[in-house]
Amino acid sequence: MSIHAISLLLEAIFLKAKCLQGLGRFKEAAQSCKVILDIVESSFAEGFPENLGADCKLQETLNRAVELLPELWKLADAPRETIMSYRRALLPCWNLDAETTAKLQKEFAIFLLYCGGETCPPNLRSQMGSSFVPRNNIEEAILLLMILLRKVALKRIEWDPSILDHLSFAFSIAGDLSSLATQIEELLPGIINRKERYHILALCYYGAGEDLVALNLLRTLLSGSEDPKCLPALLIASKICGEYPDLAEEGATFASRALECLGDGCDQMESTANCLLGISLSAQSKVAITDFDRATRQAKALQALVSAARSTNMRDLSILYRLSLEYAEQRKLNAAHYYAKMLLKLEGGSNLKGWLLMARILSAQKRYEDAETILNAALDQTGKWEQGELLRTKAKVQLVQGQLKGAVETYTHLLAALQVQTKTFSSDKRFYKVCLSPSCPFLL
Repeated sequence: MSIHAISLLLEAIFLKAKCLQGLGRFKEAAQSCKVILDIVESSFAEGFPENLGADCKLQETLNRAVELLPELWKLADAPRETIMSYRRALLPCWNLDAETTAKLQKEFAIFLLYCGGETCPPNLRSQMGSSFVPRNNIEEAILLLMILLRKVALKRIEWDPSILDHLSFAFSIAGDLSSLATQIEELLPGIINRKERYHILALCYYGAGEDLVALNLLRTLLSGSEDPKCLPALLIASKICGEYPDLAEEGATFASRALECLGDGCDQMESTANCLLGISLSAQSKVAITDFDRATRQAKALQALVSAARSTNMRDLSILYRLSLEYAEQRKLNAAHYYAKMLLKLEGGSNLKGWLLMARILSAQKRYEDAETILNAALDQTGKWEQGELLRTKAKVQLVQGQLKGAVETYTHLLAALQVQTKTFSSDKRFYKVCLSPSCPFLL
């Protein structure tokens, strides 16, 4: 059969698939579309010819069929077949152009990330022994998106900002933000705005636990030559500084600058800035040299936290927690108890930190029986994996009351839970790492 005859036959089958799609018979349409790929694969076993002639529509029909098949399986609610069709479409035998291949890779990555299911990893036994083989949907999506970034760097395709958005989501789910930072650093200048680069990198390093690296990036972003009024950057910088007593003064400065930038802006942003200001002032008070400085900063910290709580109508859980904690640290236990009680009521007992704060406030008030009752209630509503700190606190409360036998029993439960947790995590721990080496064959 001539190539022209094959072209007419495949076009007829493709039109049939489109008609079935229009009738809502998606599974039948997908099966018809699959026939096109089967015919081409069997007819050109040694590879698809690159030049078929200007009057031949075979390549055009094939391109449309390759793109349509995964979409039909999606409509037929067949995720496994969708993934298999995407993998088949990305084989090099179809002679697809760079833009079509990139489009399929992006759509496949999006489906892997958001389809809500897990499928079998690709079978790559025919590849080299050192090749990276993704173990799950997330890793396969990351690999596809990294390939697209490499193609952008090589100027084979145009830049698409959504690639970075999806890659950020994938690395966040995988818990590997340091690798995301590496990918952003490798982007060529001009692909993304320099200010945006600083901001994204700071978020990546902060999420990866490298706070000081993130802070240095934010300092650069907030310098006079860049964007000194970038509100999100000011808030993040203040948050980081508030976690380090020696940086607390700088954190208070960042929070104050954020409040100045707000003016009559969003109440939620204002409450966040006030909360961060209170946290930084509280941290400053802990390293104050004189009693006067300590008292002054403690008063300002409370003022900022109260202002933050009032601007959210006492409904923000994190602000209420910080306010109660600050009152407790200043030994104003009645006020601390009041806000901790309000916090527990709003949370409905769903947060471990709220239970612990209330128990410790009651313990500081020497209401040990009430503290133990609170801890028992928390243990009843908390999963086994989260009971470690509750059990430790309960044992201390029991020791203060002279309940030595009860404390020993509580510590026994704590030790057993820690041993099981350690064994489980040591055997099941998984790291979602993808091959970042430039020599990786998938990224060429």
